Amino acid sequence: MQLRFTPERQRRKQLDAAEKLLGIIEKDKEYPSDFLCFRITGHQPKTVLETRLTRGDELTDDLQVFISKLSARLAEPVSEQHEKVYNIEELAATLGVSAKTINRWRKRGLVARKFIFDDGTKRFGFPQSTVNRFIEANPDVIGKAKKFTRLTSSQRQQVIKQAASLAAKTNLSRYQIIEQIAAQAGRAHETVRYVLASHDKAHPQRAIFKKPPGVIDPAQAAELYRLYVQGVSIKELMDRFNRTRSSIYRIVNQRRAKALLARRIEFIPSNEFLQPDARQNILQQPLPRQPLPAHAAAQRSSALQKERKTVSQPWPGPGGSLPQYLRTLKDAPILNRQRELELFRRYNFLKYLAHTIKADINPARPAAEQLTQAENYLAQGEEIKRLIIEANLRLVVTIAGKHTTGGASMLDLISEGNVSLMRAVEKFDYTRGFRFGTFASWTIAKDFARKIPAEAARPDKATAASLDDIYRDLRAPDAAGVIAVEHARQSLVQVIKDNLTEREQYVILNHFGLIPLGRIRKKKKTLKQIGDELGLTKERVRQVELTALQKLRQSLSSEEFELLTG
Repeated sequence: MQLRFTPERQRRKQLDAAEKLLGIIEKDKEYPSDFLCFRITGHQPKTVLETRLTRGDELTDDLQVFISKLSARLAEPVSEQHEKVYNIEELAATLGVSAKTINRWRKRGLVARKFIFDDGTKRFGFPQSTVNRFIEANPDVIGKAKKFTRLTSSQRQQVIKQAASLAAKTNLSRYQIIEQIAAQAGRAHETVRYVLASHDKAHPQRAIFKKPPGVIDPAQAAELYRLYVQGVSIKELMDRFNRTRSSIYRIVNQRRAKALLARRIEFIPSNEFLQPDARQNILQQPLPRQPLPAHAAAQRSSALQKERKTVSQPWPGPGGSLPQYLRTLKDAPILNRQRELELFRRYNFLKYLAHTIKADINPARPAAEQLTQAENYLAQGEEIKRLIIEANLRLVVTIAGKHTTGGASMLDLISEGNVSLMRAVEKFDYTRGFRFGTFASWTIAKDFARKIPAEAARPDKATAASLDDIYRDLRAPDAAGVIAVEHARQSLVQVIKDNLTEREQYVILNHFGLIPLGRIRKKKKTLKQIGDELGLTKERVRQVELTALQKLRQSLSSEEFELLTG
């Protein structure tokens, strides 16, 4: 989570470091967390990380996923690389092996990054230098692959006979049987699989492997989805789990739906989202990169100088008292008020769209188009969130520097502050006219005060004058005691009845659990349940609720609205 919002130049260094780390991992050894942190980030953590050892074989899989995801965010066009970059098919043809073999070699340490190829798609690519290192480290594997020869007729019959015997006498899966025969015969898994598949197709009455009975068990489904996420092809999953293509897609989509339905999607509602032309007005064009004007560059230089003076402790790594981290922030974007408003508006609209699709997903038979669309909306939202966070990382450093007197290290404070910043992006209500920096400063300072005892009695001196206004306008303290909460609920119900139509009252009172059942006991109903009772669709109920919330936002105080929606 922390590395996701590291500036781009720093992330590229971390990507290179992760690839180097992958090259030295030994599968039978165990590695501590602080070693992994240091090898990837270049920093030795001051606080003691969880004393957990990770086996090399597990770490290899994790690093490959990490490299894949990070390189996807940093993907560059192949045409801009200073060396040849192969896709899987090109590399297979160059080395005289199959694409399946290339994928097997990835498990042995052949590192793949995501690149943008000439057709505009993001795919795994293999730079020439990476291929050369793998060949030098694995000459026996390369030589064995190039010495591949076709099976003779008698050898094929022997494979078929051995597979039939194992299938009849053991409980091994198809994949395990093929692996065992391939190891004994000194052949590739794909070679044995093709021989057996050809036999079963030509002789269905004497097929060695029957169709799998019944529904796949949860453990197998989880393993199948894990492999799919890691990039294993559908064809290979079909062979490994002995399932049809449609079955594989069905299982994968059910797992995707389960992950999406378990995800909590929160957004700031707006009447604008309900307009017929909302998509066109909000999403019609990609957000352009904001150029940095000359006066902004001067402001940035001045801000960095202040931040450097703020930091009193040396930062681990190169630079001594001049924090390396600060130097990475000089390229972070600066957002003006209009740009910030556009980003938050789009960010919340994307989450609203994903939330709308999520409500219509059938967990038993999810539609792949719905899942892909919702995932794309959330991915676009995450990219906007990353941009907002990167633009405010310097703010965290400034606030952290004013709290080091409490005894906490600067590194720990910045780490905690970055987490508070992420949370502030989720909670910020852009429709109320505040600047995000004001809200984020208050959130970070409040979290520092809660986590640093010496600071609990002293508000941040840079924001002391405005804290009272922020407390009043942005968020109120929790109501103290059961009686106070009950009085607040009764007042809230009365405001709802005075300002909403009968149908809007019914939706809000039932969905947020405000129907009186005794002291602050809530009975919440889902939108579907409310829709069934009113004879409306779930989507129509959601629209009614959003309209009602906009009315209440104008009528309720901030603490009352927080009590309702929180």
